[in-house]
Amino acid sequence: MSRTQLKIGHTLLILVSLIWCTRESAEAATRLGFYSSTCPNVESLVQSSVQFFLTSDISFAPALLRMFFHDCFVQGCDASVLLDGFSAERAASANTGLRGFEVIMDAKSRVEAECPGIVSCADILALAARDAVVMTNGPSWDVPLGRMDGRRSLASDVAVNFPSPRDSINALKQKFSARGLSTEDLVALSGGHTIGQADCGFFSDRLYNFKSTGTPDPNINPNSLRQLQRICPANGNGNSRVALDKGSKNTWDPSYFQNLIAGNAVLESDEDLVSDPDTQSLVDTFANSVDSFNSAFTKSMVKLGNVGVKTASQGGEIRRMCSVTNF
Repeated sequence: MSRTQLKIGHTLLILVSLIWCTRESAEAATRLGFYSSTCPNVESLVQSSVQFFLTSDISFAPALLRMFFHDCFVQGCDASVLLDGFSAERAASANTGLRGFEVIMDAKSRVEAECPGIVSCADILALAARDAVVMTNGPSWDVPLGRMDGRRSLASDVAVNFPSPRDSINALKQKFSARGLSTEDLVALSGGHTIGQADCGFFSDRLYNFKSTGTPDPNINPNSLRQLQRICPANGNGNSRVALDKGSKNTWDPSYFQNLIAGNAVLESDEDLVSDPDTQSLVDTFANSVDSFNSAFTKSMVKLGNVGVKTASQGGEIRRMCSVTNF
């Protein structure tokens, strides 16, 4: 074979590779109006399920938002957190207390009744998270759709990839960066804790034995420390739940950031946000402007929703039931 033929062959190989990569990227991209012709009522169907459950129990709102975050951060936004199994993601310790599965299952049933085999569980979860925020007087945003459901769900993947409430600020930045998310995304998405709750087991060490010192975290406001110790006694079972936004746990507002500044952070990872100059400046901005917070949060949710989107060539599917893969 001549040198010219080798060059042509090499060039063709590069072009084929570029075309394939472009095709995969396009296939993996979400977009607005994805179901406009195949399931035009999907958003109203999901919204009706979310409203049905949240009208009687508003605590489903932070649960759905948490579920979406926990799903996207491990294998990407592929509904892998919804899969059942003793070794599945939802069995991981970081997913202790994860709830709201019945909301997604109900929404899936409504969607399947009208558009069988069309809408992924991953897209339903993304819509439900948005609707949950809206029902707490939070901002709304257009949700790009077109995700496929993943087939892999392992608890061991959670320990490696998921941010821990005990992570340092540098570790948090690194984990977000690995998902294509910025420091601003880190702070804005943490703001979802304005409607969040946490089990005592996730932070009780801060109350009694911070970093093995035998004493509480000195950064906790003394009044908050006494309140938290009453809810989470030293010999408790760790299952009691505490609002992450003192004073307005069911309302979307910037008081979460104001509480961080006042020393009322519950989780160590939340406290970390006021210990770093980059994140501290964002905390200050969001604490003083709900519009700035809402704008950053909605943009970050769209970015988060595009993490690890599955394609058919990557084993993606449209599950018939959200808790099990197709057979």
